[in-house]
Amino acid sequence: MLVITRKAGERICLGDEVTITVMEISGSTVRIGIDAPAEIPIYRHEIWAAVKEENRAAAQASIRDLPSSKSPPHSS
Repeated sequence: MLVITRKAGERICLGDEVTITVMEISGSTVRIGIDAPAEIPIYRHEIWAAVKEENRAAAQASIRDLPSSKSPPHSS
């Protein structure tokens, strides 16, 4: 892991397409701005980890794990 010290207003470039700007530092909280092309997905780590876990669980699920879909009776 690369660790870089930045002050508010300073930037970090990831390649030619992504720029991360330190917007504000308040106590132990850092606000950042990310400038990236729309086709690059950006997620908070905890959200990305939760999505990956849900996808893993869905891929391992059996059809028997799904709730049955009993159709309600048709009325005439």
